[in-house]
Amino acid sequence: MNWSLGIDWHELLRTLALVMVIEGLLPFAAPSHWRRTLFTIAQFENRSMRVLGLASIVAGLLLLQLV
Repeated sequence: MNWSLGIDWHELLRTLALVMVIEGLLPFAAPSHWRRTLFTIAQFENRSMRVLGLASIVAGLLLLQLV
């Protein structure tokens, strides 16, 4: 059985690597601001975190459709 499902694993790994680079920019460039932001986010209620996560998912899916 072919489990690859037509996935280009090389491209997927390159994409994940780019996400890691982007995620690392703020803590590298402004660690104190990043720490304050994380502290603020940690105080959000669960519902607010879910709404933020859902908004991020929807925005990402829309961007994928446009590209």
